[in-house]
Amino acid sequence: MNAQYISHIKEKLKDSFDVKYRELECPEGIITIIYIDNLCDSKFISEYVIQPLLSNKDLKDIDSIKKEILWANIVGNVNDENDAISHILSGDIVLVFNFDKNILYCEAKGFAKRPVFVPPTEAVIKGPREGFNEAIMDNISLVRRKIKNKDLKFESFSVGEKSQTIVVVSYIKGTAHDELVQYIRDKIKSIKIDFVLDTNYIEEQLKNTRSPFDTIGYTEKPDIVASKLFEGKVIVMVDGTPSVIVAPYFFIENLQAADDYYLNKYFTSFARLQRWIALFIAMLLPGLYIALSTYHFSLVPTVLVFRLANSRAGVPFPTIVEVVIMILFFQILREAGIRLPQPTGQALSIVGALILGEAAIGAGLTSETTIVIVAISSISTFLVPNLYKAVVIWSLIILLFSSLLGLPGFYLAFFSLIAHLASLDSCGYPYLYPVGTKSNNTNGDTLIRRGLNKISNNTFDEDEKNEKNS
Repeated sequence: MNAQYISHIKEKLKDSFDVKYRELECPEGIITIIYIDNLCDSKFISEYVIQPLLSNKDLKDIDSIKKEILWANIVGNVNDENDAISHILSGDIVLVFNFDKNILYCEAKGFAKRPVFVPPTEAVIKGPREGFNEAIMDNISLVRRKIKNKDLKFESFSVGEKSQTIVVVSYIKGTAHDELVQYIRDKIKSIKIDFVLDTNYIEEQLKNTRSPFDTIGYTEKPDIVASKLFEGKVIVMVDGTPSVIVAPYFFIENLQAADDYYLNKYFTSFARLQRWIALFIAMLLPGLYIALSTYHFSLVPTVLVFRLANSRAGVPFPTIVEVVIMILFFQILREAGIRLPQPTGQALSIVGALILGEAAIGAGLTSETTIVIVAISSISTFLVPNLYKAVVIWSLIILLFSSLLGLPGFYLAFFSLIAHLASLDSCGYPYLYPVGTKSNNTNGDTLIRRGLNKISNNTFDEDEKNEKNS
């Protein structure tokens, strides 16, 4: 029977040179060890599996082998051929005995992985600098170190018909709402896809896909994950990626930084005010400039009107075309700076912004005022990086409406933006929470940051919890 077992595994894993079959001759018979070379620790297999089996001359039965001979941390029984293949592909070794029908597996993972490092996209001035890597067990251990709580739960799912990717849902029982946890469980179980390579495969099942705003958050920092768990949120980890999903995720969190809780609260509140101002500048300034300079000269001071007219003398394009060209110019520079290697990208951004911008003015393709407006708007997006994609799209929408209808179009587009934000939800919770909702935010961490001793452990108040349970 076990010979057919080995033949089945060999058939399924054929044409893979890294799958190894090691046969051991013992007094009771032959033991075949099957494993993938680059997923297992060869030294561990030699010292804690092969050596004990060969040195022990009395292999009584499978139970004694499990309890007395094998020195691996995790040893268990294999249910069937498919279960054996799953263990082999996960980095375990499988032991097949020709003198017993039972099949065993041992954990012997030893694959290459990136060490814990500073997340490049979430650098902080003060505070923890460790970040997640691509090994999900390492990521779980980083969270466990932060939260030593018996109610911290980690539930594992296998997603992807072909990839069989491990997806872990984490929450603190009694703090996170049961309905929220079950909602995310159901969404993950309902995913029908061949493979999962990143958290975005899961995000698209959880977030509002008809909006440029991200209604599901993500982070690479264990300290942020720990704080979100204490707030009653749910974390989703995907094996093979350092990004971790946070659900639900609210609009106001886009304006909070990783080190807001490690710096002086007054400076943090001032920095948040700067981010709000930068958000409105990035989204509204180009449209307001078009509306005023095209339709409403009377609202602009006379001296400034003459300066605007003088700066635009000789520019062959209408103001709207001029602004759109410069916005696209800055977006191309930004994208090129991101995609190129870091030293080259930084040099390109500086050269493009300074030299080419000045050349565009000298060639009469744009005016100095337009360059200033677009530059201020583009720089402001750096203060709200999480909203960058949505800001670019909605600033163009507001710009278009302003060019067609002036200030009425500007107001119409702005109110449409507010209505759009109010219509979004994140895993059943209002995206603008707690703004415009019946519930109060007990966390005390909204427009300004209160003292850390006054910030509640749970974002959601009891009234909302009772309302959701009713």
